[in-house]
Amino acid sequence: MKIFKEFRFEAAHRLPNVAEDHKCARLHGHSFLVKIVVEGPLQQNSGWVMDFAKIAEAFDPILEQLDHYYLNEISGLENPTSENLARWIWNKLKPRLSELCCIEIRETCSSGCEYSGD
Repeated sequence: MKIFKEFRFEAAHRLPNVAEDHKCARLHGHSFLVKIVVEGPLQQNSGWVMDFAKIAEAFDPILEQLDHYYLNEISGLENPTSENLARWIWNKLKPRLSELCCIEIRETCSSGCEYSGD
């Protein structure tokens, strides 16, 4: 069974590897949505897969590194596309949350990506 918890953060970035005249080459910001999905068996005693608080506890230190920061200045996010951000979060979160099965990043209401590890 899969469950998820969503988190929001505000951050600025620019994409250094696009053409100079591309709108994303300019400094801009997003209200990012991160959806953390975990998978596991339904526990008979608790009636849940996992306490949502455990997901928050695992993700909070990562969220603190992102919220209201310039993503390009974070080590490993020099080219902070949604795809690279999802992989960066995965690599930091998976050791803390072994049940992690998917990360979804939305940088706008209609644009984002899903990442399930390599």
